[in-house]
Amino acid sequence: MKKRLLSGLVGLLAAQPALSLDLVETYEKALSYDSGIATAQARLESQQAASDISRSKLLPQLNASAEANYTDISGPLQVVDYTTVGFGLQLTQPVFRADAWFSYDASQLQTDSARAQYNLAQQQLILDVASAYFDVLRARDTVTTLHAAEIAIQRQYDQAQERFDVGLIAITAVYEARATFDDSRSQRIAAENRLNIAREQLARLTGEYTEDLENLRQNFPLSPPNPMSPDLWEKTALEQNWSIQAATFDLKASEKNLKVAKAGHYPTVDLQASYGKSKVGNIGGQRSIFQREGTTTRGVIGLQLSVPLYAGGGIQAGVRQQRSLVVVAEESLNTVRRDVRVNTRSRFLTINNNIETTSALNQTIVSRRSALDATRAGYDVGTRNFVEVLDAERAYYVALRDYANSRYDYVLNSLLLKQSAGTLSPRDLIDLNNWLSASAPGIEALANDRKTLGDPTRQ
Repeated sequence: MKKRLLSGLVGLLAAQPALSLDLVETYEKALSYDSGIATAQARLESQQAASDISRSKLLPQLNASAEANYTDISGPLQVVDYTTVGFGLQLTQPVFRADAWFSYDASQLQTDSARAQYNLAQQQLILDVASAYFDVLRARDTVTTLHAAEIAIQRQYDQAQERFDVGLIAITAVYEARATFDDSRSQRIAAENRLNIAREQLARLTGEYTEDLENLRQNFPLSPPNPMSPDLWEKTALEQNWSIQAATFDLKASEKNLKVAKAGHYPTVDLQASYGKSKVGNIGGQRSIFQREGTTTRGVIGLQLSVPLYAGGGIQAGVRQQRSLVVVAEESLNTVRRDVRVNTRSRFLTINNNIETTSALNQTIVSRRSALDATRAGYDVGTRNFVEVLDAERAYYVALRDYANSRYDYVLNSLLLKQSAGTLSPRDLIDLNNWLSASAPGIEALANDRKTLGDPTRQ
């Protein structure tokens, strides 16, 4: 069954040139493995079947019957035995059943709600895959920067030990270097554990463990949201967000169910028709003129009216219950709308902040690198102390880590904004996948090559 968000995926992939598809392949694996999307699809199919059941109560009901009897009567006035064989058909067509009509309308709205929830589950899977994928990259970059920092600090520690051995510095500088090295080593070990956990989270979605993931190319553009208006994004979200649509259908279904409860007071009219034949034979004993062998045909057609008078107060209680459920659905819809409105505007603002932050951190890396070089040079000539060198080393690698994280934050927040607006689709993963490359340089290499670093906000 092709659903709205998945219908064009195969065609889109077939039309792609030979580009990296690791992110899309991860999504494809999750489609066939993740239990959440399978549950949502099964729930939709179940509700579609429930809607068909509701509709069946409005359609004709045809029953067939057959019987075969042997009768033996013994008495002072009559002694007789005989067999009776009969068959017949009975047709019932509801003419007026308001509760059945309202139930069918409610079931169709519940099916629409289940379909909206299924589309929402597809979007959530896209977000889960992207989040898990980039969490692995984020953790891997953190390990890379911490490992590089550990090597650099170890080098400083070795130099401090050598200078102490020849009497150029005090033992306190060696202790300071050793403490800093041990701290960086513990941070790197913790980061490696977080990387392993991130890989476990990705494997939970795909069922496979992947060691190598393609990374964002350095020229990946950080473009502002289009349109550049939070009001327009909010308007789109209120119209297309799948959570809002599901809550809206749930409210309409509750209103229909309230009519079902009220319809318990209404009369019902059914058209009934029956046709049958019975045959009496093998009559034994003393016969009378009323006991003759032969076939009898009987056909009946008519209307049956049923008027509810009193049901122990159950109908009134059902109406009160359903009124309360309508209020619940209304308040749930209001809550969803408010959350979507706030989330949409917040993510719009966050994306613009990510762009500015990434641009600033890009320059911070260059500045931190220059400051580190200057601090090292000052230490060599005696104008800077060893602690300042260590602080400059750590600040440089923190800038590297923050720069990488800000780019991942931009990607994920862009997907979240589209999810809030109800426009997120596999097409977005394909477009993003085109900016991944196995040959993308690591952040340490980018930082060491100052010419490679440019303004990431430029196309």
